[in-house]
Formats: sequence, structure tokens, C-alpha cells
Amino acid sequence: MRQQGAALAPRHGLRKDFRKNRALYAMILPGLVLLIVFKYFPMYGLIAAFQDYNPFRGYWGSPMVGLKHFERFFRDPYCWRLIRNTFLLGAYHILWTFPAAIVLALILNELRYPRFKRVVQTISYMPYFLSTVIVVGMMKSLLSSTGIVNQALIKLGILDTGIAFFAEPEWFRTLYISSALWQGVGYNSIIYLGAMANINTELYESATIDGANRIQQIVHITVPGILPTIMILFILAMAGILGNDYQKILLMYSPRTYSTADVISTYVYRQGIETGGIAGFSYSTAVGLVSTVVSLVFLLATNLIVSKVGETSLF
Repeated sequence: MRQQGAALAPRHGLRKDFRKNRALYAMILPGLVLLIVFKYFPMYGLIAAFQDYNPFRGYWGSPMVGLKHFERFFRDPYCWRLIRNTFLLGAYHILWTFPAAIVLALILNELRYPRFKRVVQTISYMPYFLSTVIVVGMMKSLLSSTGIVNQALIKLGILDTGIAFFAEPEWFRTLYISSALWQGVGYNSIIYLGAMANINTELYESATIDGANRIQQIVHITVPGILPTIMILFILAMAGILGNDYQKILLMYSPRTYSTADVISTYVYRQGIETGGIAGFSYSTAVGLVSTVVSLVFLLATNLIVSKVGETSLF
């Protein structure tokens, strides 16, 4: 009887929690439904990576071809260029945007004038809410060969003629990372500010009494206080290292910049939608699956390393 009661206890606890927090569960429900419909249901289509998929025959009527499409991808002369570009863009994105959000949050947290702090926060958050099309359009207008940036550089004597930034492969990564930094650093700092708000203020009061200056308080109190949050977000960032903003890349790149701009997601788009036709469905699915598996490996490896180094991990 005791064992039966112990087994039923978690069930009753779950029901009690559900009744108590039913409003919160109701708020979660729409997001959960969207996640299931748009993230989990499409996973059924991964079988197309191992078929010569034909939409008229469906998944069960299309012939199985094993690893044919994976072999085709790794034999593609552009395969390693795609992998290199995808990894470098993801790595540079983490290298610049991840610490920048932490630094901005630390600066905002130290501002002592509420009105000025709100102004800075508003200015830093606003770019995030601009659509990718608008951001790229602004960049192309400013950085065109006759744009304001080139005109200023020419008048300063730095350049003799304007540079077609969007047509030069060596400029693509700089433009992509700069736009990501400008657009996302403010919004990404919000979660760190939330973590800082949970730090016990008595720690700062004690440190002030002991003679610690602002920098010492940041190093010894603030940063350790938000370290678990930093670790979790770093794990998630590493999981998305191959998940570049392909919409922005599609708007920014051209055949002239493929050598540095073409990534797995844009290649999948061209093969599956733009030029591949029906025959490209299975191939693009296989290439996308390769990217997903590699991202999963990064997630598991980073989570393992972080859990060994500290006490925080995603799972």
C-alpha cells in the first residue's frame, strides 16, 4: 500500500500544480501548439532524405535510395566551401555578438540615471524590431558605390573611387556580422539584465563597505551572479552555430560573393526551391539533415564540456 501511495503521489502533485497554475499553462499552450505543428510534425518529412521523393507518390510511394543524396553532397565540389562558410559565419557571430550583449548589459546595469538608462535601452533595442529587408536595404543604400559612406571616405581622401561593398567577397562577413551586432546586441542583453536584477543587493552593500570599487564589484559579484545564465545561453548559441540568418544572406549575397557568402542554408534553398525542382526535394532535405546532426553534436559536446567545467548545464 505504501508503494502504491508513493507511486500515485507524483500524479496527484502534477494535477494539483496544474490546477494551481492553470493560467500559466494556458499561456504556454499556444506556443506549445506552434512548436509541435511547425517543429515536430515536419520531422516526419526527414524520410525524404533517404528517398527519391515525389510529391505525387507521397512518402510511402517514393522509392528508397539509402545514402545516395548524402554521398552526392559530400562529393559536390562546393561541399567543403559551404561547410567552411557556414561554420565561420556562425563562429564569428558568436565571437562578436555573444560577449557584446554581456558588456552592454553590464554597462546598462551600472547606469545610475533612470531616464538616461531608458533612452539608451530604447535606442539599443529598436534595431531588433526592424525587418531584415529594411536592415539590408539601409545597408545597401549607405554602402553603395555612390552612398554616403563611400562619399565620406572619398572626401576625406581615404579612397579615390567608391567600393562596391556588396560585390566584394572579402567584405561580406564584415557586413553580415556588423549588421547582426547592431541589430541584436541590445535585445540579447535583456536576459542578462534580468539575471542581474536577481542578484542580492546586500552583496554590493557589503562590498562597498569593504572598499570595493565599481569594477571590482562587477568582476567579483555581477559576473559570477550571471554566470549560470551565460553558460546556458552559450550552449544554445553553440547549438545554432550552423544556423545562420539565411534570409539576410539571401538578400545580401550574389554569385560574385558565393566564395565567402554561400552557406548550407542558402544552398538548400537553391537546390530545394529555386533550381532543384521535384528532384531537389530529397537532396535538399539530406543536406539540411547533415546540418541538423552537426548542430546536435555541437550542442551535446558544449553541454558536456560546460557541465564538467562548472555546475551549470542544459540537461
